[in-house]
Amino acid sequence: MPSVPSHMSAVLLTGHGGLEKLEFRHDVPVPVPGPEEVLIQVFAAGINNTDINTRIGWYSKGVTADTASGGATGLDSAKDDDATWSGVAMAFPRIQGADVCGRIVAVGEKVGTARIGERVLVRNMLRSYVDYRPYECWTFGSECDGGFAQYAKAPARETHVVHCDWSDAELASVPCAYSTAENMLHHVNLGAETVLITGASGGVGSAAVQLAKRRGAKVIAMSSPSKTREVLALGADQVIDRNADLVAELGDGSVDVVVDLVAGPQWSSFLDVLRRGGRYAAAGAIAGPIVEIDIRTLYLKDLTLFGCTFQEDEIFADLISYIEAGDIRPVVAKSYPLAEIARAQEDFLAKKHTGKLVLIPPGYTHEN
Repeated sequence: MPSVPSHMSAVLLTGHGGLEKLEFRHDVPVPVPGPEEVLIQVFAAGINNTDINTRIGWYSKGVTADTASGGATGLDSAKDDDATWSGVAMAFPRIQGADVCGRIVAVGEKVGTARIGERVLVRNMLRSYVDYRPYECWTFGSECDGGFAQYAKAPARETHVVHCDWSDAELASVPCAYSTAENMLHHVNLGAETVLITGASGGVGSAAVQLAKRRGAKVIAMSSPSKTREVLALGADQVIDRNADLVAELGDGSVDVVVDLVAGPQWSSFLDVLRRGGRYAAAGAIAGPIVEIDIRTLYLKDLTLFGCTFQEDEIFADLISYIEAGDIRPVVAKSYPLAEIARAQEDFLAKKHTGKLVLIPPGYTHEN
């Protein structure tokens, strides 16, 4: 086991704003694990919408634009005091990165040394730091430092060993995207039904397609036409243009469940295509957070709407079991050196890829 250095390379977010707020440095102190924490050598860290949303302050109630509008330059309307998941002002500098695959290299005094050497994933919605109170959590890389670094620390009980033959980049694609998708399907209790999934070529959307098929659902996926073949390869039964007239394409009351990551101007049509008694789940709004609802559609069709952020403990544990059983497999579109995070996020914002983009820290030597 290599010795742990005192300093490391990491990307520091120095404030809310554009890509210029991401500062790659080589002199960042390596975190020291607390009594019930572990120290992880990071092998790979996935990129997610939340990394960009947090950087630009998109979660602020002052923002009404879609996520791409300020992705590179920041958003003037964002307010620092409510620009995080939790609605509490972020402390800077912050090491972002909700997704971490790596190896435990040190442990706190209350953690058994037998855990050193484990290849692990960190649960991205951490409950240890809020004493497991309902509907409270810290997001890894937001309320505490995350994985855009050579080393990261995390609670031992929320750091899961994984046994599989996947690459580190594949494993790093799982925590945020797949837990978000599985949480949505858990909320709506998806079974062998018809589900419409928006943003199906992205990280969460592609995860939702696979996880919905695992549950026996018929999957209708929305994506750009150029990505139809890739989305079908994920398991979708049908792919429709993301700009389609949904009622004309599918028919009123034609689906049981909508899993939505997009929102925006098309939102009301998602409720139109739901059957009576249908369920809608949201965990994103990349096309814009402000939508119009005809409340008559909601109550006359007896619809149920779910907001999905907080995750029960079984969500992440179930994902580990799906990995080890070979039930799912993420698509890694491309990987980048950690130093090229700005280019990677520009590519992420361009939305020309299917699946996940992943960052690799300097000094990376492990590949399973």
